Amino acid sequence: MFYYVLKYVVLGPLLRLLFRPRIEGLEHIPEEGAAIVAGNHLSFSDHFLMPAIIKRRITFLAKAEYFTGPGLKGRLTAAFFHSAGQIPVDRSGKEAGQAAIREGLGVLNKGELLGIYPEGTRSHDGRLYKGKVGVAVMAIKAQVPVVPCAMVGTFEIQPPGKVVPRIKRVTIRFGEPLDFSRYAGMENQKAAIRAVTDEIMYAILGLSGQEYVDEYAAKVKAGQAEQTKKFPRLRR
Repeated sequence: MFYYVLKYVVLGPLLRLLFRPRIEGLEHIPEEGAAIVAGNHLSFSDHFLMPAIIKRRITFLAKAEYFTGPGLKGRLTAAFFHSAGQIPVDRSGKEAGQAAIREGLGVLNKGELLGIYPEGTRSHDGRLYKGKVGVAVMAIKAQVPVVPCAMVGTFEIQPPGKVVPRIKRVTIRFGEPLDFSRYAGMENQKAAIRAVTDEIMYAILGLSGQEYVDEYAAKVKAGQAEQTKKFPRLRR
């Protein structure tokens, strides 16, 4: 109930008023049945803008840190994400990927929309990074279409570290659903799931026009953080 109050009464109208999103290709979102919406991830604002303009309810796999923050702010954030129907996923440890897949398949098995950011984390520099294969495993195993989505302009309104977003128009663009039925039964084959993931990322790239980096975003971030520790002057 709270989800629809938030979407249609409180947050949705406010976001449309402030950011006046240009919406392209919304007809590609299926009106019923399970599907995955796979998008680029440029900003914390993405969590709110995309669900606000999709007519159906969409559930995202959100990082567990959003549900475990300290203090009043942490409790409010956790309450918001729980009320919005988002699912916490622990991204640490060997079982993290399998846990995310199980949760995602649970959503799809109920015939619902699942939202996922294949990069696994927000882009720290506005570029599009290599996708993780969990999205491919779920698409093949559940035999559902994947709708690519590009958020354009959200990095500029709220880059990493900026708490209050700038008020500026953004674009949300959806592509034609991708059908991976030809890979049925191949969700355990590395070559197959890599091929599916790359096809999804290529579709997102075509919609977003970003520069592509053939490395995982988390790995690049970690490398840059390590360099900053070694050479503190790079922080300036």
